[in-house]
Amino acid sequence: MIDVAFAPNDLAAADVAGRAVVVIDVLRATTAICAALDHGARAVIPAAGTDEATRLAQALDRREVLLAGERNLDPIPGFNVGNSPGEMTADKVRGLTVVMSTTNGTRALLATVGAAEVVVAAAVNLSVAGDRALQLYRQHGRLLVLCAGRETGFGLDDAYIAGRIVIAALGGRRSRKDLNDSAIAAVDLVRRYGSRIDRVFSLSRAGRELKRRGYGNDVVYSAQVDAHPVLPIFHDRRVTLMPVTTAQ
Repeated sequence: MIDVAFAPNDLAAADVAGRAVVVIDVLRATTAICAALDHGARAVIPAAGTDEATRLAQALDRREVLLAGERNLDPIPGFNVGNSPGEMTADKVRGLTVVMSTTNGTRALLATVGAAEVVVAAAVNLSVAGDRALQLYRQHGRLLVLCAGRETGFGLDDAYIAGRIVIAALGGRRSRKDLNDSAIAAVDLVRRYGSRIDRVFSLSRAGRELKRRGYGNDVVYSAQVDAHPVLPIFHDRRVTLMPVTTAQ
């Protein structure tokens, strides 16, 4: 069974326990995580809020920590960087642990406590994340694709990427009998828009709001398919890189 959840707010612990999960917040948290790890960050630690992020940073060697995050799209005052993937450059993140708090994405990651494995997915690592989803579905026979969504509800951008992950996990099979209704809807979005990721992101409410607020470059950056072909895994409260393998 492949389930898609368009937001984490309705998930119960039993929905996640022991399952393989793919988490998506393509505009912008999971894209920024991929960029940070690909550019040499040691790990990304998600925090539920600003206060928790500050406490986590203080518990570590502050010289080896980069505080990153946003609230309602804008950078958090006092943090080193915001949530723009373009800020996660090698000169800023290499060798550091990024402590991150965002409005939606980090909360989605924290909702996966108890999962068997948690993969971080975005357009920038779509192929390797899709390959891992296929492996996990073959291994477990079950997969949950969790969208961060927008304001605890449906987000077109995340739902489209969820559809791409579901299609990859099916490995070419067209049967819908093992998909929940949300997974069917996500796959239908892919059939509606095809490979036009930039079009989907620009049409989405998140994409439109980012452009209106001056973050249009983040929308363009996030639509770069396989720009960061890495496989981030969330385990023991931190996201680190898993060696990339290809499904057989």
